[in-house]
Amino acid sequence: MESSPKPTIIYFDHNATTPIRPEVFEAMRPFLAPDGVFGNPSSIHAEGRRARAALEKARDTVAGFVGAADPSEIIFTSSGTEADNMAIVGAAFQHRDKGRLIVSSAVEHHAVLHACDYLAKEHGFRVASISADEFGRVSPEGFAKVCADDAILVSVMTANNEVGTIQPVEEIGNLCRERGVLFHTDAVQAAGKIPINVKEWPVDMLSISGHKLYAPKGIGALYIRRGVRLHALIHGGVHERDRRAGTENVAGAVGLAAACEAAGREMASEGKRIKGLRDRLEKGLLEGIPGGRLNGHPTMRLGNTSHLSFDGVDGETLIMALDQPGFTLHEEGLPSIAASTGAACSAGILEPSHVLAAMGLSKDRVRGGVRFSLGRGNTEAEVDAALDIIPRLVKRLRDAIR
Repeated sequence: MESSPKPTIIYFDHNATTPIRPEVFEAMRPFLAPDGVFGNPSSIHAEGRRARAALEKARDTVAGFVGAADPSEIIFTSSGTEADNMAIVGAAFQHRDKGRLIVSSAVEHHAVLHACDYLAKEHGFRVASISADEFGRVSPEGFAKVCADDAILVSVMTANNEVGTIQPVEEIGNLCRERGVLFHTDAVQAAGKIPINVKEWPVDMLSISGHKLYAPKGIGALYIRRGVRLHALIHGGVHERDRRAGTENVAGAVGLAAACEAAGREMASEGKRIKGLRDRLEKGLLEGIPGGRLNGHPTMRLGNTSHLSFDGVDGETLIMALDQPGFTLHEEGLPSIAASTGAACSAGILEPSHVLAAMGLSKDRVRGGVRFSLGRGNTEAEVDAALDIIPRLVKRLRDAIR
């Protein structure tokens, strides 16, 4: 029996996850093959030493990608979420004798927000939130208002995952240095899209995630500046220099390193190309659809991200229509378009975007938000197809509720 042909998909959801780059897959292959390098990197025999050598080479590459002074400042984790939790919870427990205040922003990823909530609800810490403006950008002045004398940690993301707004990390980091407060930044969405240099940035900890920059899921990393001490969250061995117990994911680390190396090599040229596609898509949609508005900063924004709201259209409904445009438009052969609302969905219950709400946008604008996030595989032909399909879908959805 012949299988059905794979449907054509225009993938505009790279902020959610990315496909593995071919060179990343090839770099990982020797560590996944049955006859490949399978040793435990903590073993002292030859097979273990081969795995250890690959792991440390990967650590060196990732360190170079973020500008770390020493490879030992890189800790491999299972994800960006774990890296965020390791930084926030680990710092809070380690330094709780110095204070009980954690400062974050209202537009952080849930990995940061929920880690802070956990500390407040279960361990008696206080959490202060820096507000965001209408573009989703937090201000150093807002930080100064909430950062009391007993603050021990500040966590502000490098770039927002929903609207793409880039935050004033260096300014806030400098204020933290002046006050002697640890500073962590979640760079999961920024890594591979904008240059990162912890030698120049006043950050103490920085999180990245493999599957956001064309490496596999299940691997991330936390940069910890030399001299910064964290309370270990996972116990059982002396792996990762006694900071994270558990046999390391060698294949994942090798894949992350290969992705970082490729991103560093192509970031400028590929970023310019993707931004050109993003701008063309955004301009075409805003000109072709009445009542369309941009969410996020118009210029201080990741070059691949466009978050738009369309009056009178529910974002979730539009996402489902984009997934099956031929059904909605009664026209066979149309490619599906993968995008996102940017809202969180848990146990089947759709929640409004906390990011758009924190920006002070109206309920209708929040409800109508859709995020298009482009990547290295996208083409001009796909943008042209999207500019043909999306305006027609929006019109059809609007006509259906009149």
